[in-house]
Amino acid sequence: MTSSAPSPELETRGIVKRFPGVLANDRVDFDLRGGEIHGLLGENGAGKSTLMNILAGLYRPDEGTVLLGGRPVEFRSPREAISAGIGMVHQHFTLVPSMTVTENILLGLDRPRVRLALARHDEEVARLAESFGLAVDPRAKIWQLSVGEQQRVEILKLLYRGARILIMDEPTAVLAPTEIEGLFRTLRAMTAEGRSVVLISHKLNEVLGVADRITVMRHGRVTAAGLSPVGLTGRDLAERMVGRAIFDAFERAAVEPGRIVLSVRDVEATNDRGLPALQGASFEVRAGEIVGIAGVAGNGQSELAQVITGLRSCRGSVVIDGLEVANRPPTASIDRGVAHVPEDRIGLGSAPNLSVADNLMLKSYRRAPIGAGWTIDRGAARTNAARQRETHAIAAPSIDTPVRLLSGGNLQRLILARELESDPALIVAVQPTRGLDVGAIEGVHALLLARRAAGAATVLVSEELDEIIGLADRILVMFEGRIVGSFESAEVDIHQIGLLMTGGADPAADTADAAPGLAGVARADRAG
Repeated sequence: MTSSAPSPELETRGIVKRFPGVLANDRVDFDLRGGEIHGLLGENGAGKSTLMNILAGLYRPDEGTVLLGGRPVEFRSPREAISAGIGMVHQHFTLVPSMTVTENILLGLDRPRVRLALARHDEEVARLAESFGLAVDPRAKIWQLSVGEQQRVEILKLLYRGARILIMDEPTAVLAPTEIEGLFRTLRAMTAEGRSVVLISHKLNEVLGVADRITVMRHGRVTAAGLSPVGLTGRDLAERMVGRAIFDAFERAAVEPGRIVLSVRDVEATNDRGLPALQGASFEVRAGEIVGIAGVAGNGQSELAQVITGLRSCRGSVVIDGLEVANRPPTASIDRGVAHVPEDRIGLGSAPNLSVADNLMLKSYRRAPIGAGWTIDRGAARTNAARQRETHAIAAPSIDTPVRLLSGGNLQRLILARELESDPALIVAVQPTRGLDVGAIEGVHALLLARRAAGAATVLVSEELDEIIGLADRILVMFEGRIVGSFESAEVDIHQIGLLMTGGADPAADTADAAPGLAGVARADRAG
């Protein structure tokens, strides 16, 4: 006699959701069991977030049914979903920076109504945080917290409200490796108490390491439902996501470096809080060379990119093709042929409420054929937008669509199309594949390598060490605003790079004592 599978705690049947020009969900069936972590995979625009936003009460389905505990439910708002025990931690946090952790957690609750006994609530939050291993100071202001700590606050908000089902949208996209390990331990602690987690992620090996089951979506439909991770590989999942074979890496052809395009000398700068962010950074990048900047988030990489592109003042020298651009406006760097792919593609890389066509001309509106004296040739701008939309496979209903409606992958394609169209001399790419699916990552890597072959110099800032090793000709390691190591691609020592990234410097340390990989940590926790 065979035992039947456990009844789903949460289930969708035949969910359909349409937006203008887009069928986001096409009769989607999905089920979540109690006490499990269910990985949900798919390309950007596959319909994952739309489905989860329906479960979290942000959207209402056009057709289909949501069942909670076997009973049909309809949520008209996130408040109703949370009251039913379903909460979502979004990729972009919704916290008030000037308020404390506890104040953010209490925000929006019906109680307390009259008198706020903050000290008592601080103690409640501290006990809840300790029970799930979510180390955070209840009295700290949000602006004082790291990204990982802010994510813990978002999780605590839901746990404080009694959520039994947590939906995590790309939770590791902005976390350092040690923070990811801590997050996975927290998720395991929650499922051990009977809670359930839906994990949306593009990091396939992480999903394989931590998920109990995996569902894959493509073009709004489920293509693989409830897979066991046992025996699966990242390549298996990638091919199910995109419907074709995926290459592990592109061949980096030999290119003889040319002239010095970028020279950074003794650069010092402060961060947004006025604290030292860069402390004497010096390096050069030549034509036809990709220089990767490796480091844990918050060690000066973002400020370095901003100094080069004219977005942050500094002391020291930044020379691009023979012209000093330090402390000059961004147009000085743009006029020297600098392309900038920023890490914040929504807040800095695009104008969300403007159309695809308008965003694609943000750097070319001053030049012919789009720029015509003091006016803009709208016909030329639309022709340019239509061409780039087709060339770079930007999936948008039309060139008049506001870019805030695009998926992350399509928005990144738009930014790359705009930045690379003018044959740049220097590319500054910061986290260019963060939050992208395997197909989109493949396309970004191909574009960067094509520009390298064409003679562009590239500064690649990434927290994905595999990405830097695969693309860079030379790797610089940053720690606390200083460049603490330099490696040619042929002599990469991953262990030493990891040590330098965390402030260590002993290349002879015993690698046998190194921390286990994330998948190993997750599996060990699950087995325990």
